[in-house]
Amino acid sequence: MQMNIRVLIESDAVIYQELRLKALKNNPEAFGSTFERESKFTKQMIVDRIKPTENKFVLGAFDENMVLVGMVTFMREASPKTIHKANIFGMFVAPEARGKSIGKSLLLELIKMAKKCNGVEQLNLTVVSENKPAKKLYESLGFKVYGVERNALKFNGKYYDEDLMAFYINRMDTI
Repeated sequence: MQMNIRVLIESDAVIYQELRLKALKNNPEAFGSTFERESKFTKQMIVDRIKPTENKFVLGAFDENMVLVGMVTFMREASPKTIHKANIFGMFVAPEARGKSIGKSLLLELIKMAKKCNGVEQLNLTVVSENKPAKKLYESLGFKVYGVERNALKFNGKYYDEDLMAFYINRMDTI
């Protein structure tokens, strides 16, 4: 499958929002936000969310028809004591595009770009503990679990634990 990965820009707001709402609808347990909340976001709110800056970007994966089928967000910490860390959020691949290494390609590109961010040493993410496919992907790229947050999310009366994972950019035990 031919795939194009690039940083999303302001003009991608509509297609980003479509995929984001699909993510919140298809996998509500995997995200801290909700479909109901984000479906009310204005276009300007979405533009502000995805507008790339020196310390934040959203990568999008486009299929051969230039349809956005995957995304992941990078956001660097702002505090002087935590600026060496960045967080990975909102990872999602559309169900019809899964099993084609799109998630892996997105993360590899994100790691490559993070390595070019002066001073970023560590990438952190959280994943629902029961999400075995996502955990397997993250571990295959060198992310390691360093803790578990019990009852991190609550959706429809059910609690979900989250594994806290980190990738260390300049360590020999990672890619």
